This record gives sequence, structure tokens and C-alpha cells, in this order.
Amino acid sequence: MLSIIRIIKIKIDTKNRKWAVKVYEALDALYPNVSTFLDHGSPFQLLVAVIMSAQCTDARVNLVTPALFKKFPTAEAMSQGSVDEIRELIKSISFCNVKALHIQETAGQIVSKFGGEVPNTLDDLITFPGVGRKTANVILGQIFDLPGITVDTHVKRLSRRMGFTKQEDPVKVEKDLMKLWPIEIWSNFSTVLILHGRRVCHARRPDCENCIFVIDCPRNNVVSSYGGARKSNK
Repeated sequence: MLSIIRIIKIKIDTKNRKWAVKVYEALDALYPNVSTFLDHGSPFQLLVAVIMSAQCTDARVNLVTPALFKKFPTAEAMSQGSVDEIRELIKSISFCNVKALHIQETAGQIVSKFGGEVPNTLDDLITFPGVGRKTANVILGQIFDLPGITVDTHVKRLSRRMGFTKQEDPVKVEKDLMKLWPIEIWSNFSTVLILHGRRVCHARRPDCENCIFVIDCPRNNVVSSYGGARKSNK
């Protein structure tokens, strides 16, 4: 019985892995040459921008970063600025008070512990205030070209809809995807999946009719763009 269970598991994993690669290849062709959505001029600036992007749109963050980075372009400069100064420059984004504190403290730690350079390991990155696994994986993938899966709301939603995971917790979703997605596409897959979630596979009303996966997607109980519950054709 045990050997039969193992064989079934291997078949299921293989099928899902092929489906994952198929999805990635289609999205990569649909959204070519996509990188980070946040404007920045250095690894430190991207880290700050990603911290600010939590529960805030990238467009809004991109509106405030030019003035912020003009005044505080480096970790050393940011660490020497006051929390009040930083807060004033980012006051239009959500949770500006706590984010200003996190940014100033992170800059100080980068200077005191890492010689002013953003570290390139997940374990080091998540020691900074306001930096979790999602933020760390963005930095690893976009700056250091190191494999990492960014599980934001879009990646979690689409991964569940496409059958990559049944988990709700982002860390558990990430672990499922790490087993399923080939490591060489982790970072890029996250990026194109986020873009597809923003443009087509919306949270409340996914535009299924105009989705390239309309035939293949295992989208049971997803609310379609016309408001009805759409069942899988499979």
C-alpha cells in the first residue's frame, strides 16, 4: 500500500509541476522583461521602497520616493535623518508613522552591522524592522539575482486558484511553491504572477473571459467578471 501511495504522489507532483511551468511560460511571454514595479537607484532604495509598499500601492510609493531619496539617498544619510523628517516626506502613504521608524532603524542597522551595504541573505534581511520574508525575497531576486518566491496577496490568490497550493498562510504557500516551481524561475514567476493578478485575475471579479488560462485554469468557485460562480470544465 505504501508503494502505491508513493507512486500516486509522484504522479500528482509531476502533473502539477508541468502545469506550473506551462503557466510561467505563458505569463512570461505575455509580460516580457518585467522587473520590479518600484522606482529605485540602489539596493538600499529598493529595500526602503518595498518596506513602504506594505498595504500601499506601488504607484503611491513611487510618488514619494523621489523627494525622499533626494534628501536621503544612502543608508548612512537615512540613518542620520530624524524619524520626523522621514515621516514628513512619506506622509501620504499608509502607516507612515511606523514605516518612517522602520526605515530609519533599518538604515542604522545597515550602517552599523553591514558597512552600509544591503545584505544578500534572507536570514540577515528579515532582522530589519518592517522586513519579512516577502520583502526579503523581493530584494534577493531583484537585486542579487538569488532565487526567492514573493508571496503577496496576488501570488497567494492566483496560486490557490491555479491549484498550486491550498494554504492560506503566506509562509506555507511559499513552501508549497518552492516544492513545485523550478528554482530557476522562482523570482520571475512571482513577478509575472503579480502582474497577472493586477491586470486580469482580480480578487473580486477576475476577468476570466479575457484570461489566457480560461480553458485550463482549475478555477472552481471563482467569481467571474460577470458575477456568477464559474466551475471548472474539467
